[in-house]
Amino acid sequence: MEKIASFQIDHLRLLRGVYVSRLDTFGSERITTFDIRMKEPNREPVMDVPALHTLEHLGATFLRSHPVWAAKTVYFGPMGCRTGLYALFIGEHSSRDMLPLLKEFFQWVLDFQGDVPGAQAAECGNWQDHNLEMAQWEARKFLTEVLNHATDANLHYPA
Repeated sequence: MEKIASFQIDHLRLLRGVYVSRLDTFGSERITTFDIRMKEPNREPVMDVPALHTLEHLGATFLRSHPVWAAKTVYFGPMGCRTGLYALFIGEHSSRDMLPLLKEFFQWVLDFQGDVPGAQAAECGNWQDHNLEMAQWEARKFLTEVLNHATDANLHYPA
């Protein structure tokens, strides 16, 4: 069996950042998959499940309500390894194209107050497993340390 492309990325050299993971065609539509890598794999502790779960709910809510990106959002969710998130959008986009949207999202997370959207028993299969405060801590760290200072090393997979 062939090794998939994402398993061929050198995770020992991968930095935090925003990467084009895949570019696919479905019918006449192009779909860009982004790797929003919030933790350095194998060198930094992964996100705890409640924080990651909260980021998932906030991200899905933010993107599916966004005046420009709602119609282009296919999926937003966590990586199984808990080092980041995946976002899929209709269209062909670059990592640099995503920076303004992701800065807006992570700032929105920092400013968010109240109940986490979709975090009620009737709405979520694990509704008690959320942590807004920790999600905001992770968002602040990623926004201030990575997104606000992104270089090509944070926007292109290591060769």
